[in-house]
Amino acid sequence: MRTKATIFLFILISCALRVSAEDSIKVSAADLQALIKRVERLEQKDSVSPKIVRADTIPTQVEKTRRFTIGGYGEVTAKHCFYSNNYLRYGKNPEKYANDHYGEFDLPHVVIYLGYDFGKGWSVGTEIEFEHGGTESAVEIEEEEGGEYESEIERGGEVALEQFWLQKAFNRYAIIRAGMQVIPVGGLNAHHESTEYFGVYRNEGEFTIIPSTWHEVALTFMGSTKNGWHYQAMFLPGLDSDRFNRKNWIKPGAGSPYEFKLANVFAGAARVDYTGVRGLRLSLSGYCGNSFRNTLSKSNVELDASAYKDVKGTVTIGAFDFQYKDHGVILRGSFTYGHLSDAAAITQYNISMRKGSVSSKQWVASDALAAGFEAGYDFFSLNRKLVEKKQQFYLFSRYDYYDSMFRYDGQPTDMYSWCGRHRAAVGINYFPIKQIGIKAEFSYGILKPGMRADGTRGKLYNDEPQFAVGIVYAGFYQLTH
Repeated sequence: MRTKATIFLFILISCALRVSAEDSIKVSAADLQALIKRVERLEQKDSVSPKIVRADTIPTQVEKTRRFTIGGYGEVTAKHCFYSNNYLRYGKNPEKYANDHYGEFDLPHVVIYLGYDFGKGWSVGTEIEFEHGGTESAVEIEEEEGGEYESEIERGGEVALEQFWLQKAFNRYAIIRAGMQVIPVGGLNAHHESTEYFGVYRNEGEFTIIPSTWHEVALTFMGSTKNGWHYQAMFLPGLDSDRFNRKNWIKPGAGSPYEFKLANVFAGAARVDYTGVRGLRLSLSGYCGNSFRNTLSKSNVELDASAYKDVKGTVTIGAFDFQYKDHGVILRGSFTYGHLSDAAAITQYNISMRKGSVSSKQWVASDALAAGFEAGYDFFSLNRKLVEKKQQFYLFSRYDYYDSMFRYDGQPTDMYSWCGRHRAAVGINYFPIKQIGIKAEFSYGILKPGMRADGTRGKLYNDEPQFAVGIVYAGFYQLTH
């Protein structure tokens, strides 16, 4: 409003100084209205500038005037599995569990995001995640046991500070971020919000073999260009090979079971995204770092004097992912491959650890992989009225193949063939508004074949069909002024 008043005053003064009563310059109402609109456009343009204050792994522009941001994402899910959840279902007699089934209701992830822009390029971002409903514990007096005090766990789950970082943005090309943040290796870590994938649950491949959502205390340099390139380079502590296992490969080695993060070894991660073509995103990401000496089980002096003195356990991961989203079509895909050096030595070391250690005392593969592709079409895009209401209804299909024991040494049998599987799914996603999605999905898991007891090769384990439904949300909340 001040700018408009200044314009009016300027026009009046100019008219008074430069025109006479005999030869006046007429300023029509249309001219004034056009000038006002132009000023309004300039004001609007001035009020918005790229300020990166979100906790996303990919920098995003938000309004400069919105200093405090609050948002989050989450899922409410239910599923029925037409197979067993008994821990022996992959044992010697899987046929015993062929007709078993079970169901679950769950809150896989509920995340609250808070961010604040201090100005002059400084900002902070935080995410608190409640997995599977969080935890509930209580101290109660047991009246039937002489009034004893007992501590009881009423609900399982996890509560984690998934992100807490401070950031300095010098310009769009150079941003430095330090603190707990997501390691954007693979498509799932970079785009893990509930509305960024079709399935009721996160895709099984990447979710199985690498941490999700992978977060570490790290130092990051990142930025973006005007023609659609986004880049990140990260320095962070290495993984802990003590906790690697056959089912999830290196995934359990992230984070820390202690009150601090071990940093005897270090690692680097990087990601490059290209979004310069409308509707298309192409991404490459990777990770490399040692993992073996990141342990409290033995000192470096002890390891140097043992058979493990040359073991490094270098973890190398390479990933490609993409998305195309336009004309009512969404296509997404990813391929992730990982290698662990000295896998046989690490397996032997872990198996030899004492009972009660943090190690799962299991074989770990030298190589693991995950590949997935999904495609969906928005049938509401064919109806102009539904498009105007911004509603969407996708019919989708998805295919995954992954194997957490793709290659391993020392075991000539197929006892771990259950770690590799194909999975196909079909389903629907309905979005009554952009931030809310209702999902339904039927999937079918086919486990990798192996060598039977009679010497023939074929199916060893039961298939794993499943039906799931869920309601999800993801977005930032509009604060009233």
